[in-house]
Amino acid sequence: MIRCGTDIIEIDRVRKSIDNIGEKFINTIFTENEKRYCESHNKMKYQHYAARFAAKEAIYKAFSGKKELSWKDVEIINNESGRPKVVFLRDMGEDEISVDISISHCKDYATASVVVYFA
Repeated sequence: MIRCGTDIIEIDRVRKSIDNIGEKFINTIFTENEKRYCESHNKMKYQHYAARFAAKEAIYKAFSGKKELSWKDVEIINNESGRPKVVFLRDMGEDEISVDISISHCKDYATASVVVYFA
């Protein structure tokens, strides 16, 4: 079975959540690796947080009705060449799952698209 998901978010919405709610928001949504990665981008950290938020939303949409996921069941990292990669941090059962993901952001928006293959 192949499923897809996509999401787009205003970067300012994520910035306001981080500025208003702070660590509680960050710690609810993002793993330690994701936080380190985003925070390492200083002035552009909100774009990276928003992109990872959109990526997780896109994954949840693709998994909708198939498997339940929480925010921290999924981690978005970059491989050696900088391409985003999905890592599942909990046992996903007997299904073999393959995920292809694309993330992009500009000044105002971040977007992500995923294609998931369930064997």
